[in-house]
Amino acid sequence: MTVTTDLVSYEEALATYDPVMGLEVHVELGTKTKMFCGCSTTLGADANSQTCPTCLGLPGALPVVNEIGVESAIKIGLALNCEIAEWCRFARKNYFYPDMPKNFQTSQYDEPIAFNGYLDVQLEDGEIFRVEIERAHMEEDTGKSTHVGGATGRIQGASHSLLDYNRAGIPLIEIVTKPIEGAGERAPEVAKAYVAELREVIKALDVSEARMDKGQMRCDVNLSLRPHGREEFGTRSETKNVNSLRSVERAARFEIQRHAAVLNGGGTIVQETRHFHEEDGSTTSGRIKDNAEDYRYFPEPDLVPVAPAREWVEKLRAALPEMPRVRRNRLREEWGVSEHDMQSILNAGAVDPIVATTEAGADAASARKWWMGELARNANESGKALEELAITPAQVARVTELVAAGDLNDKLARQVIEGVLKGEGTPDEVVEKRGLKVVSDEGALTTAVDEAIAGNAAIADKIRGGKVAAVGALVGAVMKATRGQADAARVKELILERLGVSEG
Repeated sequence: MTVTTDLVSYEEALATYDPVMGLEVHVELGTKTKMFCGCSTTLGADANSQTCPTCLGLPGALPVVNEIGVESAIKIGLALNCEIAEWCRFARKNYFYPDMPKNFQTSQYDEPIAFNGYLDVQLEDGEIFRVEIERAHMEEDTGKSTHVGGATGRIQGASHSLLDYNRAGIPLIEIVTKPIEGAGERAPEVAKAYVAELREVIKALDVSEARMDKGQMRCDVNLSLRPHGREEFGTRSETKNVNSLRSVERAARFEIQRHAAVLNGGGTIVQETRHFHEEDGSTTSGRIKDNAEDYRYFPEPDLVPVAPAREWVEKLRAALPEMPRVRRNRLREEWGVSEHDMQSILNAGAVDPIVATTEAGADAASARKWWMGELARNANESGKALEELAITPAQVARVTELVAAGDLNDKLARQVIEGVLKGEGTPDEVVEKRGLKVVSDEGALTTAVDEAIAGNAAIADKIRGGKVAAVGALVGAVMKATRGQADAARVKELILERLGVSEG
């Protein structure tokens, strides 16, 4: 859709106002069962086949807290440098919505399990920006509404809606920042960098795949503007369920420009939720934003308080993995790459595949070359993440081994990778089936060289006359004759030897 919202230029907006952001990120945990019942969380099941009286909110059904969900929440809190509550409890957040089968959401209100933390994020130029964390609390997801009969897939214009409660009750962790101030013109970049770093932390903890494209991680972007020099915050808008890093940045930027246009025109910002539109980076109004009092929070009477033992918390702290930024800095030094190159590797989702490929025996330079080159190109063309490609790090390592041994050159290696991706087998099987091994038989190479010289006598005479650069034409002829399966360096050596010419 095309939105005709009035905007001012980004530069004009920042000349008058300071942006203040608040980011709320929902992470869907990768537990086997739901947060308060034993229903499966497996994706792809038939609609409403993974439900029970508890997650449907039927009378008399009692919830039980998922221990792994609590453990995951503690891990996330520790990784975000939060304090872990010695005692906390769940609350009922009351509001009506069709995909809320209980008419309330079991969440945490004034007593979150983790609070008062921070996450340091690195911007593209290497600057470190600290984002303060207000809280990380446990709650449950809602069901899924599918609106049928309209042109946009939204409820407006639909003839009816279908409800699937399989997702209702899946455990969520909501991570809420404190107001992010002082970012200035870099506010959208900070928002993107924060969500990117948070995603890497979640993945490192192995508590969720954190796939934004699959809804496993979603961001609400709260934004307000205040005139330079003023202390009090402006009225905020909340752009809901933004599901990609690029979109987080675009949503923040659009809202800065929209708010500035409204304020410059003497208007008033409405506190509301807004929808983000991927096609043009715009936002449109959703509903007037409720305040916390409107949810009528009260303690959940059917669940006992959660009081994590300090010994358990410290055991989880001691078992935390190396945090992503620390790991990246270590790998960057080990690999000898620049900050910029490391950022490119991170953006491509190639850090883990490269590490796994080196662990399978490849050198880091070769692993980076293939994952950031041929495989990244294939992923972009197919619309897949690198880790979704039909090739394993061990198979990439085998390709690099064949190249290092002289059995493949780069051209042949690309064909081998193509064959593996197409399901033709392992690298060795593709080499065998396609007949791709480098021609290393000296007799066969010499014959091909002699034929190239005989068929290109004028070029051969130029080389004999001292124009050694012309040898490339003869090398090309030999490579064509051998279907690219010769070692080009050895072919060049043989040509010069046969012509009695020294390269120097």
